[in-house]
Amino acid sequence: MTFSDTEALKQHLLANDARFAALAHEHGEYEKRLSELAALHYPNTEEQIEESTLKKKKLYLKDQMEMILRRYKEEQQAAGH
Repeated sequence: MTFSDTEALKQHLLANDARFAALAHEHGEYEKRLSELAALHYPNTEEQIEESTLKKKKLYLKDQMEMILRRYKEEQQAAGH
């Protein structure tokens, strides 16, 4: 599967798979907050902990999204697409 095929599948899942869309939305929210935290010149301890926690949560969500993508790819291959 090419990059463009993968991107097309992601767009399809965003539109048609509620779980994938929810994970993607939450991933985006974490990314936005991480950008805010990265812009701080002198983050305090709580902000540093929040940044570390968000990075872990974001990675977990990405893994969940990848599992859904992989499952759909396998289903398409099994169906002969």
